[in-house]
Amino acid sequence: MTHRNTPTQTLLACLTAATLLTACSQGSPEAGRPNTAPPSASSSTTTATTAIPTTTPSSPNGLPTEVPTRPAAASGLQLAAAEAFLGHYVDLLNYAYSTGDTAPMLAASDKGCVGCGGTAKYLKVTNGRNGGLAGDYADHLVAVTDLFRGTGGHVGGTVSIRSGNYTERTSPSAAPAQKKAHTESWQFTLAPANGNWVMYELQVAE
Repeated sequence: MTHRNTPTQTLLACLTAATLLTACSQGSPEAGRPNTAPPSASSSTTTATTAIPTTTPSSPNGLPTEVPTRPAAASGLQLAAAEAFLGHYVDLLNYAYSTGDTAPMLAASDKGCVGCGGTAKYLKVTNGRNGGLAGDYADHLVAVTDLFRGTGGHVGGTVSIRSGNYTERTSPSAAPAQKKAHTESWQFTLAPANGNWVMYELQVAE
């Protein structure tokens, strides 16, 4: 989702940059399936909040050393659970960045999530474990804003994400590229699945 995830932005080009997010009608075999109505802007919203921190064991650079488990606060389908789930999802991303193991992240994602699938594909090639990422590449959730309920049981909103200075190498033979610390906004849609939230779509706001 940050600059290290530039390959995912090509897949996300067919998504709107507005707060209402949907799966693309082309480019993903499962996108555009029935009952994928996005949240409505006229639905109820919440004020800006800060995500609930998790207690997953982490290394000195802030990356999880074990597969993050969903905290109790992120269970259920309340708005508070949606907010807590976003913090948990960032932990899952950081675990994947560090290890290349994307299975936990994908398990918490809708199968038609284009951004999630693109990120997973990228991380199989470029991650901390194989030397593709080095430095302060962990994502840090700064705040959740504009959280609202929409149609079809979806929830949408925006998160602010900060990452530090890190180096990216997209292949063993590639020259390392330096990435500067920055903060960016991600727009997301969550969907209900088996009594909990999953990531339905995620993209960097333009």
